[in-house]
Amino acid sequence: MVDPLPNFAANLRRLRAERGLTQDALAAGAQMDPAEIRRLESGRRDPGVRVVARLAQGLGVEPHQLLIGIL
Repeated sequence: MVDPLPNFAANLRRLRAERGLTQDALAAGAQMDPAEIRRLESGRRDPGVRVVARLAQGLGVEPHQLLIGIL
């Protein structure tokens, strides 16, 4: 099985950058710690369903957009 974390991390970075958000701004919008955003974007943390939903809300996207290339 291919590790899905690199794709998730890349999707998160891309979507955040496309929206012109800093990691701190995304963290505020998703009600998360900025350090957590950094860990997720670097692929050091495996997000759960709730985290994916919070990130999607903070980015203004559907959760599946964070999972493109994983499934």
